[in-house]
Amino acid sequence: MITHSSYTVEPWALGESELRLDVLPQSESVFALSNGHIGWRGNLDEGEPHGLPGSYLNGVHELHPLPYAEAGYGYPESGQTAINVTNGKIIRLLVNDEPFDLRYGRLVSHKRVLDLRTGLLHRTCEWTSPAGCTVRVRSTRLVSFTQRSIAAVSYEVEAVDAEVRVVVQSELVANEQLPSVTGDPRVAATLESPLVPEEDFATGTRMRLVHRTDRSGLRVAVAADHVVEGPDGTGSSSESGPDVARLTVTSVLGPGERLRMEKTVSYGWSGVRSLPGVRDQVEAALAGARSTGWQGLVDDQREYLDAFWARADVEVEGDGETQQAVRFALFHVLQAGARAEQRAIPAKGMTGSGYDGHSFWDTEAFVLPLLTYTAPQAVSEALRWRQDTLPAARERAHQLGLRGAAFPWRTIDGSECSAYWPAGTAAFHVNADIADAVVRYVSATGDETFERETAVEILVETARLWSSLGHHDHHGRFHIDGVTGPDEYSAVMDDNTYTNLMAQSNLRAAVDVVERHPRQAAVFGVDDEESAAWRDAADAMSVPYNKELEVHEQHHGSTGHQVWDFAGTSPDQYPLMLHFPYFDLYRKQVVKQADLVLAMYLRGDYFDAEQKARNFAYYEALTVRDSSLSACVQAVMAAEVGHLRLAHDYLVEAARMDLEDLENNTRDGLHIASLAGTWMALVAGFGGMRHRGGTLAFTPRLPEKFSRLAFMLQIRGRCLRVEISAAETAYRLLEGEPLEIRHHGEQVTVTRDATERRGIPPLASRPAPQQPPGRSPVRHE
Repeated sequence: MITHSSYTVEPWALGESELRLDVLPQSESVFALSNGHIGWRGNLDEGEPHGLPGSYLNGVHELHPLPYAEAGYGYPESGQTAINVTNGKIIRLLVNDEPFDLRYGRLVSHKRVLDLRTGLLHRTCEWTSPAGCTVRVRSTRLVSFTQRSIAAVSYEVEAVDAEVRVVVQSELVANEQLPSVTGDPRVAATLESPLVPEEDFATGTRMRLVHRTDRSGLRVAVAADHVVEGPDGTGSSSESGPDVARLTVTSVLGPGERLRMEKTVSYGWSGVRSLPGVRDQVEAALAGARSTGWQGLVDDQREYLDAFWARADVEVEGDGETQQAVRFALFHVLQAGARAEQRAIPAKGMTGSGYDGHSFWDTEAFVLPLLTYTAPQAVSEALRWRQDTLPAARERAHQLGLRGAAFPWRTIDGSECSAYWPAGTAAFHVNADIADAVVRYVSATGDETFERETAVEILVETARLWSSLGHHDHHGRFHIDGVTGPDEYSAVMDDNTYTNLMAQSNLRAAVDVVERHPRQAAVFGVDDEESAAWRDAADAMSVPYNKELEVHEQHHGSTGHQVWDFAGTSPDQYPLMLHFPYFDLYRKQVVKQADLVLAMYLRGDYFDAEQKARNFAYYEALTVRDSSLSACVQAVMAAEVGHLRLAHDYLVEAARMDLEDLENNTRDGLHIASLAGTWMALVAGFGGMRHRGGTLAFTPRLPEKFSRLAFMLQIRGRCLRVEISAAETAYRLLEGEPLEIRHHGEQVTVTRDATERRGIPPLASRPAPQQPPGRSPVRHE
């Protein structure tokens, strides 16, 4: 999309200069607004035309059965699907009794701009009706970061060249008709009218709808109020029914006269509160927003984002498209998690219904690292949500015959809802990914209260899982068999290197935390014998290595498998899982997404430089990137082992995943983890940032395309600015006490008093690695 002439490349905005119906669903995703609690897709104000209507509340879902051809013990019984809740965006317009529909009449101009500094979506258009009446419409939309339950729209219609009679209808609409987005009839049935009406209300300029879900038992309330300004004679009326509440405003506008409406919408939901409880909740939120007013909401939004950009901005010189893309990425990742507040961060955020609104391991492995160093409060909330779901995780572990907790592969409410167990249940690495996020957050923030109240419990229960899942062989080595790593083209294998190394870190972190907090450890029944067993398992962890090839194996025996016939695979047969049986993929050397390469990034302390280079080259030739999670990881490791041009190509792929719809599913929502991976590729890749064992280290190097890269990190109450050029790196502490870091192995003390500058050593030359035929990233000079 961004390469089309109607989409402009700007450093602080995403602009669309004409309405393109051919990519309308994709534009609804990229123009979506959210705060982590409420999500509004970037649908047109009038509701139609649309690709996929979307209004979401984080955690609101419906259940549907998961029948199986053959029953199996431990199979999840229910699936979960995020539902489209009551739409508060809709403002319909009639011009002299003709609906304002951009598919008819003549669209003179149409522009939309997502302003990344203000968090506002602006729209301006001029339209001539089939009868020849011309009007100009301006709207601005926001979903508030400061008032969690509030979204708002300012809508203005102006007569251009003649007197017109206009009717503006502001609506709350439940159970909207949706296009078919799934071939699964069970899910389709769940999405069809999922909200059961309980109450409707309208009086004056206020209106409200309350519904509940049938199976999941959740109650949803939505309320709206309006401020209307128009010429003399402007009038209004309101009405409501089970699924629609409507305020109708009528006016006659002379040339240049305007009718303006400010619409404020409040959302609330609960699985336990009564109807009066949720009703009062949204009315109270609405009252608070009314007291703030539209301009107050706008000002608060700008102030919130000013503070965010002051601590999180990434500056890229020499590549305007990447500059825009990384700020677009930062904004949408912030939107996904800022006010989630002990709810999951879904894989698509609140931008669409893709993946049924589920949260996966990529939240902890990709999204939370970015937020840890830019918006750490969102991370503590996300991890406390994981803690809240521990009862379900313990029950799942017990069902699987294991101790501790088995966190779900995909979920909304904390229970497993993946019907395909080889990629779901067997992907136990999610436990270690959560533990890794816990350790990173504590290390980066020094949050002792969180460590005591949350980290101890999570680390203890995840360590118990590894201790019971693995076993010592007769040589004393510790093995974890029958698991699936990040690469979903290899399933139910023994000793997956990524899983084992991450489990090793998990076990050691659990030992450390119970030693620091013996009282809390005792509450969970941890004794010296159990923690010693964790230490023994970690020390004896088996990591498969092929001595002949001098590479680590993705899992035991993987290098002995037949290599996939890449030459015989045509471009239209990717992604492979849509054209070949998993059975065939599982027994061949072909990698969907970076697996062992991800292990080298997150557990780089285990590998030396030569091992990383050999491993990277070996797995480059096998990795087809049929996952949006792959390119950013390959960018990081390509930069570390010295392939800067390749790293840049992978960075661009990750950065443009949705802006160019590279996976052909941006219509279903954005890839939040790949967006976070854009930051990862820049900061951990070209910035070389690593934070292990309390040590913050950098090995910066820039690709030829960049003349400068600058970013900031929040670390234990400090704000560190890093600015990299081709010849040197400048470190400056913007706030906080002096900080010890490492630059290419050299210890550096950074203070607020002076900028520390260090040269960048020359890069060792290595042969360029080869990708599978036809799967190289697009070259960007």
